[in-house]
Amino acid sequence: MFLDHSPSWKPDLSAEFEQPYMQDLKQFLRDEKDKHKIIYPHSSNWFHALEATPLEQIKVVILGQDPYHQPNQAHGLCFSVLPGIKPPPSLVNIYKELHADLQINPVKHGYLENWAKQGVLLLNAVLTVEASKANSHQGKGWEQFTDKVVATINERCQYVVFMLWGSYAQKKGSVIDQKRHLVLKAPHPSPLSAHRGFFGNRPFSTANKYLEQHEKTAIDWQLPENINP
Repeated sequence: MFLDHSPSWKPDLSAEFEQPYMQDLKQFLRDEKDKHKIIYPHSSNWFHALEATPLEQIKVVILGQDPYHQPNQAHGLCFSVLPGIKPPPSLVNIYKELHADLQINPVKHGYLENWAKQGVLLLNAVLTVEASKANSHQGKGWEQFTDKVVATINERCQYVVFMLWGSYAQKKGSVIDQKRHLVLKAPHPSPLSAHRGFFGNRPFSTANKYLEQHEKTAIDWQLPENINP
């Protein structure tokens, strides 16, 4: 189980794996595999967001909806794709806002592992998807599990910046105590909605200013040009 490699999450999340909803989710995923359906990301990466960013290191949370559903894209971090894959449109828009906000030039890849290692939890609400079928694993139990993750951060951490892009993320983040954390809301960076207020909302500089005000190290949002997964 991933919790064996992520001890910081274990006290709060281990009981979730015994809950009926999680047993039902496990059975659903087994049944899908028995039907020879392709599921993304690979099972070794289902919990990668939590493995890459331990609870005590979290500074920023970015909430996504569900994984990319084309080959070699998803690896367990929202908005991120594996090396060698062209950055998807939403990530291109995130890079545009990053440049406008902090004058950081976009890299050619879409691999966000460097952010995760600095304390940026890149969490999708749903952690699996069937190949070529967006949102196909919604309503199967993942949302309850990731609600618990969000609640754990809200309760156990202090001075975390939550970037909630789009109505789905904002609804999921409604439990966050805004006296203890900073909540930044904006439209989703998708090409369909980015021009409605995602561009110009300056989340990266705002996050760093807040972190520094609370004696935390700012995030270096500049991704390395050369990557070693």
